[in-house]
Amino acid sequence: MVSINPIDVFLWTFRRNEKDTVNLYNTLSPVMQLATGGTMLNFGYWTSEHAEPIPAQENLCMIFANLAELDSAKHVVDVGSGLSAPSHLWQQKFPEISLYDVNINFSQLSYGKKQKIEFLNSSSTKLPFANGSVDRVLALESAQHFKPLSDFISESKRVLNSNGLLVMAIPVTLGNSSIKDLGMLKFTWSSEHYSFDDVKNTIKSYGFSIVEEKLIGNHVYDPLADYYIQNRSKLKKSILEKYPNYVENILCKSIIKMKDSSEKKIIDYALLKCIPETIQ
Repeated sequence: MVSINPIDVFLWTFRRNEKDTVNLYNTLSPVMQLATGGTMLNFGYWTSEHAEPIPAQENLCMIFANLAELDSAKHVVDVGSGLSAPSHLWQQKFPEISLYDVNINFSQLSYGKKQKIEFLNSSSTKLPFANGSVDRVLALESAQHFKPLSDFISESKRVLNSNGLLVMAIPVTLGNSSIKDLGMLKFTWSSEHYSFDDVKNTIKSYGFSIVEEKLIGNHVYDPLADYYIQNRSKLKKSILEKYPNYVENILCKSIIKMKDSSEKKIIDYALLKCIPETIQ
């Protein structure tokens, strides 16, 4: 049984510095692994053909890869790479690319090590690459943890070549949504609560043009919640093998609130494709 101090979780959630994020993921990301049976940590893009967790998660990875034009990429940086499952999938699908997984969490990097991927224990706000040395910077459901986001955007602009792409998949709040509107998500959505407008403004302010944007929350939050509710008994049994009952209860309530917030357009899930602006 995993021992969790609720006070620690409370502090990690509210401070949200890099060390807190590492501790939070090391403690709670195995919950998703138990629930899905895999090593991907994203919410997935759910369709009638992708109605189980792993196919939905892989589907999101490939939708993201197509948006990022990985079929024509050479040097690809995945920032906040988690357990590196997306990179392993992309390496299989696009064997010609050179992949660099950047993660502040050393234990996650150690978990994901395989050939043909270079692993770099570094911060999203200080990318360990020379100016203009890569042609893709990717942040697949990770940029919501980058703080400040502006430093990551600035670093992405620095390391990308003139024909490069910055591509992000990020949970966002919408419109004038406030912390109050998030309800319990303000405690359980353990990341920065960036608004869609603020994300786009930051991207533009640091030298990028947004060439494609999509909001896909109805394919992410809603079907994920439906799947969890429909399969809760089985999923709960798996989770309770390693975690106390209250962890699963909070997870379930959070997922239900996530769907409610999505339906009320308080939160959404954004895909963004950006190109560096050239200086005239």
